[in-house]
Amino acid sequence: MKTKITELFGIEHPIIQGGMHYVGFAELAAAVSNAGALGIITALTQPTPGDLASEIARCRKMTDKPFGVNLTFLPSVVQPDYQGYVEAIIEGGVKVVETAGNNPQQWLPLLHEAGVKIIHKCTSVRHAVKAEAIGCDAVSVDGFECGGHPGEDDIPNYILLPRAADELSIPFVASGGIADGRGLVASLAFGAHGINMGTRFIATQEAPVHENVKKSIIAASELDTRLIMRTLRNTERVLNNNAVERVLEIERELGEKITFKDIQSEIAGKYPIILQQGEMEAGPWSCGMVAGLIDDVPKISDLIESIMAQADAIIRNHSAIIAT
Repeated sequence: MKTKITELFGIEHPIIQGGMHYVGFAELAAAVSNAGALGIITALTQPTPGDLASEIARCRKMTDKPFGVNLTFLPSVVQPDYQGYVEAIIEGGVKVVETAGNNPQQWLPLLHEAGVKIIHKCTSVRHAVKAEAIGCDAVSVDGFECGGHPGEDDIPNYILLPRAADELSIPFVASGGIADGRGLVASLAFGAHGINMGTRFIATQEAPVHENVKKSIIAASELDTRLIMRTLRNTERVLNNNAVERVLEIERELGEKITFKDIQSEIAGKYPIILQQGEMEAGPWSCGMVAGLIDDVPKISDLIESIMAQADAIIRNHSAIIAT
């Protein structure tokens, strides 16, 4: 299947693996890329730019296909060495960067000069339009269904995607609530040029996370995620557990008086404990509502093959219905 996204990134299938903290390691990115989609290494999971350079080199030994790096720009007490991470990306010969969080404008000239294509994650049409205006090559439009940070507008993809199609000239992919060929075809019908999947790729054989994480996704329904940090306007969709309930109770008690310090002990530093050690009650972790559509842990090559086969069958059947 050829779309503007496959042409832009030089990939076979219009599927991107989203950047995920403590999930987006070289083995996952390489497996996705080897299957004809676009794998993504998560930069800030790597402690230093040097570690990112090593992870990029490790990925290159596993695949000769295109892969990208996610670089998220966030306000923090200790600012990451973004200059160093950007240099590691360029020196590593990476040609696709998925940016997220704050406006990436200051880094675009340096990346573009090195021939890097930029796809920016957006949770609203206005942010997507801004990303196009500052020179991003593509955007990922993330609906309210998505795991992680869905923004503060609460607009689901049935509305967000066609609105984005109405406003954008650059290619965009749909993200949030997609696990199979049905989601791909629906996204194309809404005007997207491909899809971005996060949670679905966690529940695969190659995903470098603890088996307890994969089992939790399979066991979950579409009703089992919660939204935390709404009071801080930093909303995150996570899979429910006891730690999540404690965070929500603190938010209810403190209301507008809450600060991040009030919930920091429940959130900070929990991702490696959960995702790598499998301690599922240790804290909140990002998970999409799409967990309700996931009931197996396939090989990534089989997953992508099944998505494309199902999409092709739907498109062919739909064409036959129209023709008659």
